[in-house]
Amino acid sequence: MDVTYPPEVTAFRRRIREFLAEQLPADWAGLGALAPEDREKFASRWRRSLAAAGLVAVSWPKEYGGGGLSPLEQVVLAEEFSRAGAPERAENDLLGIDLLGNTLIAVGSEEQKAHFLPRILSGEDRWCQGFSEPDAGSDLAAVRTRAALDGDEWVINGQKIWTSAGSTANWIFLLARTEFSAPKHKGLSLLLVPIGQPGILVRPIVNAAGHSSFSEVFCTDARTASANVLGGVGNGWATAMTLLGFERGSAVTTVALEFARDLQRLCDLARERGLNTDPRVRDGLAWCFSRVQIMRYRGYRGLTSALHGELPGADAAISKVIWSEYFRSYTDLAAEILGLDVLSPDGPGNGGARVVPEAGTPNSPACWMEELLYSRAATIYAGSSQIQRNVIGEKLLGLPR
Repeated sequence: MDVTYPPEVTAFRRRIREFLAEQLPADWAGLGALAPEDREKFASRWRRSLAAAGLVAVSWPKEYGGGGLSPLEQVVLAEEFSRAGAPERAENDLLGIDLLGNTLIAVGSEEQKAHFLPRILSGEDRWCQGFSEPDAGSDLAAVRTRAALDGDEWVINGQKIWTSAGSTANWIFLLARTEFSAPKHKGLSLLLVPIGQPGILVRPIVNAAGHSSFSEVFCTDARTASANVLGGVGNGWATAMTLLGFERGSAVTTVALEFARDLQRLCDLARERGLNTDPRVRDGLAWCFSRVQIMRYRGYRGLTSALHGELPGADAAISKVIWSEYFRSYTDLAAEILGLDVLSPDGPGNGGARVVPEAGTPNSPACWMEELLYSRAATIYAGSSQIQRNVIGEKLLGLPR
């Protein structure tokens, strides 16, 4: 297997390194090292810099305002941003560009592309994801949010939960039942809905780690135009699976780099604690190393598929299971190495880890305890491990339901 890059892609890598050297502060230590007010200022300036360099929507075709980069160039860009600890995008850009934008390009109408894509690029429209509900999380097809046509508008009633970026978005793409007597996976539609209206209430959720990355969203006679259906009325399940494929495949080529960097911190921590010769700890580190290598080569496989023009599909479920279960295991090992010190955020050695709020979002330094808490959710968000194994069994192995 040849994993080297051609000369033109190597030249692009140099360009990205030069951009990062020019735009990042000399003492850059990541977003998490900044005070909250400075973080917001940096994020705003950083997005302007990315836009000026044509690096906001690098995977979009140029006719839609994107960078028109090849999959190889996209990977190189992600690799260099990851190595520098630089945010490749804001959370709203992940949802608006990588998920909704790519889905619009894949299945949207020309009218929808002409209207929404420029507004996503400019940042005028900031998107959040409305999929999960209190009784429909992993079993997404069980959503109860309903939408009925009233003239030239959809009237929406229901509740969404664990809505990523809900507190900062002004639009939401949500899955709703539009044909009430249809079978479970039929009769669903993916609607594009403005948030700033009296019929929508957004309530942030503070989690165990003290973050409010998610929100509850309540729809009471909320409205959106009848044309704001992505992928066609009643075709919401297929459209949602296309979108989730982009979500689960977006970080497949760089997740190994990020986890390898964290594993090195864990190895350093074991040496500092004099536990690098402990058989149990060494076994744990060896297990972690093997999983990082698996993620690395699965990333190459995903890149090969992209080079052949294939959209992310059921195969992305394998990567989701591997990285999410690795995330939990390696933070468990960090807690074992730290012992009781893991309970104190300011305790000896309890720093320098990172939090992964969701796959693909910018990294930020945090204590190991904070990451340990967040890792509990890794096998649930973006599709639980149980559901991913069902997908693998049914879609890839041909097993019965």
